[in-house]
Amino acid sequence: MNVTEGEAVRGFVVETLERFGRIDVCVTNAGGPPSKTFAETSTEDWTSAVNLNLMSTIYFARDVLPIMQKQRWGRFITITSVAVKQPIDGLILSNSARSAVSGLVKSLANEYGKDNVLVNNVCPGYTRTERLTELATRLAAGGNTTPEQIERRWTDQIPLGRLAEAEEFASVVAFLASARASYVTGSSIAVDGGWVRGTY
Repeated sequence: MNVTEGEAVRGFVVETLERFGRIDVCVTNAGGPPSKTFAETSTEDWTSAVNLNLMSTIYFARDVLPIMQKQRWGRFITITSVAVKQPIDGLILSNSARSAVSGLVKSLANEYGKDNVLVNNVCPGYTRTERLTELATRLAAGGNTTPEQIERRWTDQIPLGRLAEAEEFASVVAFLASARASYVTGSSIAVDGGWVRGTY
């Protein structure tokens, strides 16, 4: 399914509701826009990034939140990036579009809290995924170095001294989706091994 197409998202939500009778948890997680500087970024790149990261989240929110509101229970969780807490050089599209998602999350949490619908954002740091391998390869090609040296540059900035494994990130998402996270809403939680230097 192409999450940038609002009607495709609506059809998916309708089909899910018909099959299971309710929707308790929705996790939005689209791919990241390409690595570029501001000077390299076209108007089409900006439109594509906003559609991929912000509008896809809005489409899901539009269709699942009324269902959760009616149920008086729900978990709406967005996946963005630590770039929303500390922008990353060369990722201006991600820094911008994903930060808009964080603002959306806070607003939705305020609006739907009274309905026992919790809305949170999870911000992965450098995590061992295909996306990260692709980014390391691209940066290495542009900087006369190797992907391994790029990865070492990243891990040297992380207090835990290593990349995250996908399962470590998934555990935080699973907690937020559970009944145990009953008093957590409107939060953007970094899963980054301490990479973000800010206090929040």
